[in-house]
Amino acid sequence: MCGIVGFYSGQIRYDVTVLHNMLIMLTHRGPDKQNIFIDEPFYLGHARLSIIDLSDLATQPMISANGRYIIVYNGEVYNFKELSAKYSLQTRSHSDTEVILELFSEKGIGIVNELNGMFAFAIYDIIEKKIFFARDRVGKKPLFYFTDNNFFAFASEIKALLKHPYIQKKLTINCKAINYFLHLGFIPEPETIYNEIKKFPAGYVGIYKNNVLELNCYWNLDTKLKTKPLNNELQAKEELHQLLKSAVAYRLISDVPYGVFLSGGIDSSLVAAIAQQLTGNLKTFSIGFVEQKYNEAPFAKKVADFLKTDHTEYVLNINDALSLLEDYFVQYDEPFADSSALPTMMVSKLARQKVTVVLSGDGGDELFWGYGAYRWAKRLKQPWVRFCRKPMARCLSLGNNRHKRISNLFKYEAKEFLPSHIFSQEQYYFSQREIKSILKQRFIHQLNFQSLENIERISEVELQSLFDFRYYLKDDLMVKVDRASMRFSLEVRSPIIDYRIIEFAYNLAPQLKHNRKIDKYLLKQILYEYIPAKYFNRPKWGFSVPINRWLKNELNNWMRQLLSSDTLQRYPFVDDYEIEKYIKRFEAGEDYLYGRIWNLMVLIGWLERNYANQNIV
Repeated sequence: MCGIVGFYSGQIRYDVTVLHNMLIMLTHRGPDKQNIFIDEPFYLGHARLSIIDLSDLATQPMISANGRYIIVYNGEVYNFKELSAKYSLQTRSHSDTEVILELFSEKGIGIVNELNGMFAFAIYDIIEKKIFFARDRVGKKPLFYFTDNNFFAFASEIKALLKHPYIQKKLTINCKAINYFLHLGFIPEPETIYNEIKKFPAGYVGIYKNNVLELNCYWNLDTKLKTKPLNNELQAKEELHQLLKSAVAYRLISDVPYGVFLSGGIDSSLVAAIAQQLTGNLKTFSIGFVEQKYNEAPFAKKVADFLKTDHTEYVLNINDALSLLEDYFVQYDEPFADSSALPTMMVSKLARQKVTVVLSGDGGDELFWGYGAYRWAKRLKQPWVRFCRKPMARCLSLGNNRHKRISNLFKYEAKEFLPSHIFSQEQYYFSQREIKSILKQRFIHQLNFQSLENIERISEVELQSLFDFRYYLKDDLMVKVDRASMRFSLEVRSPIIDYRIIEFAYNLAPQLKHNRKIDKYLLKQILYEYIPAKYFNRPKWGFSVPINRWLKNELNNWMRQLLSSDTLQRYPFVDDYEIEKYIKRFEAGEDYLYGRIWNLMVLIGWLERNYANQNIV
């Protein structure tokens, strides 16, 4: 796992210190060694976290055996040994980096179709003066770019791009991204908080040549959906079990110590169980909370004891959270409202004391229907609900907090993309209708999401699941884990989102995901072969943070300061009067509004640190 950076400047030559300053911003991603390569006007930099082949032979930027290509690469390709054998490669090192580079040298950029892993890389062609790019299918590894007027730059994190003097002079705030953020709590690709910086899309390759970046898709889940899903339970269970074992085994390939994040839930417990069976000496890590309602640490401990892992846990309190807030804003570069990033940062810091690699259970809920949103997707598609939703919403809005929250699920506009509305309300964020009340008119943008309804055999539940896969998993969960873990130079690998399992899951019959009121049915049937079902008969919290309680107590003064009229009036796009109404409702007892309040606090907090008193375009 590493950090990569580079730029091309066709008009101005820059001193090498500019590249070094950009690279310094990525040393948390690669503390072991930083190196650069310059072939003016092309500049490349790499910060290395040594995982596979710890020798200097695996150092980057790496030059190909024929001397033509230079690679900078972030990630891990797990099937590199099979690919090396398949193509009879003669390599100097034992690294996956060299395998990718030599395969590219022989076969071209099409080799990405054979790579199983998480990656973002750039390969510079010294002869033809062009750079090839690729990002993994799921978007596990980040890649950002800036292009303008004979200048191009890329990096693993936005903070590295901000260190370039040319880019610094060009940036403006992206108000469309603010609309997305208020609705989702994150900014989906290709947008970023800056108009001039974009996210390189997942599942794409690109070529930068002659001042033009050309993008091409090499993997699209839509094309992997079969007409008839697999409905034979025994066959499906065996296939999935073998895929899971293969995916976990791949992600245990390492020349440094490894472990597993263990929440005690279905997904992380299954990953831990398979990993323990394969290794017999697994380390596991969990985080708990002083607030017992949110504390899953005892359940994780029971699973760890059953599996006989070497288990470490940490109990998080409000002071721990407060100590991480500045890091939280710095590390995520743009507004990011997923408060579970705080415990993820803490458990990453904890794990890094003992290991350099951990496996996680990310992806199980999206692929195998573990969220309550999927039940709402089915309800809201019912004809009678569509017909009665407006009077139902009015009646529910007169009830208690739970009823008021539910009423908002019925308050969607016909033109809205329903999956995004369901997601926003399940996450307690602003609906598109509400955004129109808190943003001033000239800053309101229509949000666009990829339509999936034209795909044959897609049900309303599968549509919601695909939305979560395309947006929430990639641009929230993967971002959360990547930035939180890499803050402490920890690599996180996610077996369940191996692309083979993704393709399998979306070709699985619905009754094998939800059966007899059991969510994640097939996944649980495999898990119970390792751990008895009694260990999981409880409500699910994951890394949920008690933000609601904190906002009414320890964080209340900060909330009042950030969302005061004096602060809000520095930013022309928000209506401070409307925001004050939300605060008053929250403090009067409408607790379900806490997500909206936190969302606003993160946005204004980010602006205060980055663009206070500056114009917003």
